[in-house]
Amino acid sequence: MSARTTTAAASATDRKVVKPTPAELMEDTGTGLDYGTRPDRMGGDLTPIDRFYIRSHAPTPRLDAATWALSVEGNGVRGPIAYSYADLWNRFPLVSVVRTIECGGNRRVLFGEEVGHKFDGTQWGRGAIGTAEWTGVRLRDLLEPAGLTPGACEVMPEGLDEIKARRPVPLAKACADDTLVALAMNGEALPADHGFPARLVVSGWLGAASIKWLGRIEVSEDPLWVPWNTEDYVLIGPDFPADGPSRGPAITALPVASLVELPWPARLRPEPQMIRGRAFAGENRVASVQYRIDDGPWQDAPIVSPETPGAWVRWEFRWTPEPGEHTLRVRATDDQGNTQPDSTPWNELGYLQTSVLAHPVRVEPPLRTVTP
Repeated sequence: MSARTTTAAASATDRKVVKPTPAELMEDTGTGLDYGTRPDRMGGDLTPIDRFYIRSHAPTPRLDAATWALSVEGNGVRGPIAYSYADLWNRFPLVSVVRTIECGGNRRVLFGEEVGHKFDGTQWGRGAIGTAEWTGVRLRDLLEPAGLTPGACEVMPEGLDEIKARRPVPLAKACADDTLVALAMNGEALPADHGFPARLVVSGWLGAASIKWLGRIEVSEDPLWVPWNTEDYVLIGPDFPADGPSRGPAITALPVASLVELPWPARLRPEPQMIRGRAFAGENRVASVQYRIDDGPWQDAPIVSPETPGAWVRWEFRWTPEPGEHTLRVRATDDQGNTQPDSTPWNELGYLQTSVLAHPVRVEPPLRTVTP
């Protein structure tokens, strides 16, 4: 083996993630762990696995389904129980849901530009969001055989990554119809970077709640406090008072927001265009989307995909732009009447940017025809 081949092999082995992350599909945030989906490469209603964003707190673990087990324990159950990979596939009803997962720090870079401050944390653009069909077992079906106690109130999934990522959810959310222990993604067994052998999918909540590489689920009769709901994934700032041992309110359901499927900044030709994008409203359903060109009026952008709580919608509109510099704005409204605001309340960690974005668009002048 040549020195060059040896170096290439070592480089592949040293990667913190497993799947390829080519620049034509994904945006590298520089952490070695976190890769966003390019907004102009998001695909159809479902995000293809090859470009689904990756957010991890530690390198992707290599786990063996043959020896893997998922335990359910804690003072909120009458007795501990453990499940094998085969148990999950064969002992329980399998269900499938289409749900969107988004990092609470999505658009952090743009939030920083909005307020003139660079936030710590993964430097996300707009691509820390994706939608998949998740197939697995309802979490409540795994909790019930352990015997939930009358006082059970919180459920905390824990991952098998190096830092044992974990974050509690209320019992009611854990037992919701669409809270799954997922085994498959878009019809394929979960890829390593997305949680193989099993991950949680918590509909409408920030991505940090959908713990990957599950190994343990604690059911508790007492509130559970961990770094992921006291120091991180919480809103810290003058508008957000501390909540017990937490520095601020823990982020749960995500607010309504939208994106345009164009590069930032975008370059277009002065010819008819179909402008497309996505909108997501957390646990709610996106009810309408509007767009505005420069200082023109707000106009409706038709929604062209199913409107489902917990999943994004696709929208589009036709535009024949004139040459020059333009600003495209899009705002979404959910079924509870919440509309994207013009600004996002400042918080120390740069979470939940939901402001209407001023998307810069340069339209090139038409090509000049040269007559021989």
